[in-house]
Amino acid sequence: MKVLLIEDDRRLAHLIERVLTDEHYSVDAVYDGDSGLDLALRSSYDVAIIDWMLPGRDGPSICRAIRAARLPTALLLLTARGQLEDRVTGLDSGADDYLTKPFAFEELLARTRALGRRFSVTASAANELRLG
Repeated sequence: MKVLLIEDDRRLAHLIERVLTDEHYSVDAVYDGDSGLDLALRSSYDVAIIDWMLPGRDGPSICRAIRAARLPTALLLLTARGQLEDRVTGLDSGADDYLTKPFAFEELLARTRALGRRFSVTASAANELRLG
């Protein structure tokens, strides 16, 4: 599975990247919103893990731009903003899931796997040709 990680906390980004690569995921990591959106629009990813508060463009605006481009990437917002209003805003921006910091890496992996399964089912259904 190919994962895009957009996280400005480099220490956390390196830890997440190591956890994902240990599970044999291919990971591209960037540290600001503008670079993350640019990479999301130029490459194909199964899952994007996106921090909310980023230099340049914030996580919800990245989600909206990816959805506007009709990319099939599953989006996971990763943030310290855990209030109900924030979760609703994040999901309404186009995120498929929402994980509040601090988090357990096991939960991040489980959510990434679940989103990857959903993407795979969606992708194969979108490529299915029906006759008759």
